[in-house]
Amino acid sequence: MLVVGISSAVAVLPRVRARQVQWRIAAIVGGAGAVSAFAGAAVNRLLDPRVVLASFAVLMVMATARMLRGDGEAGGDCALPGGGVNWRGCLPKSVGAGIMVGFLTGLFGAGGGFLIIPALVLLLGLPMTLAVGTSLVIVVLNAAAGFAAHAGDAALDYRIAAAFTLTAILGSLTAGRLGSRLPADRLRRWFAYLVFAVAAFVIIQAFISPLS
Repeated sequence: MLVVGISSAVAVLPRVRARQVQWRIAAIVGGAGAVSAFAGAAVNRLLDPRVVLASFAVLMVMATARMLRGDGEAGGDCALPGGGVNWRGCLPKSVGAGIMVGFLTGLFGAGGGFLIIPALVLLLGLPMTLAVGTSLVIVVLNAAAGFAAHAGDAALDYRIAAAFTLTAILGSLTAGRLGSRLPADRLRRWFAYLVFAVAAFVIIQAFISPLS
């Protein structure tokens, strides 16, 4: 979460300049998620690590399968055709999405981007480019809350964290340039394929590799 939070904070800067962040939705979803992340972290301490990893992988597959189905086209209360927002309908959806994603962020100890983007696209109806930029702000908030919730659980090797953070920043900035030039539908499919691959790795980690 330390790596994801810092790299996302850097990666969002080009999106801010391109006006690809819905700040109010990011604040609502991120704020609700930051609170519920502590509840997720409390549940995490009660579960076997293998159960957590396996559940994490299953959830990744379910979320990205919905993305590939393409049944969540942009539009709705949070993205009106004229560019506005119907807050009467959007506000409860945003709060609910934030609570759900924040809890799962704390539970799985992940930044939550693999869940935030499907939630923004499928539940709130944001276009993919706007969902990516908005999700980065939410990831920063959720990762900060999740890191605080797990801070006393284990000692950190800050040299490894720094190495991962620097390479993640370089990768996110490079990918941000590439992503801004890709059609939204292709970007959504590539995102789903990548998460499927990560889910497969997590399953292997849970059932084959020994856990300490």
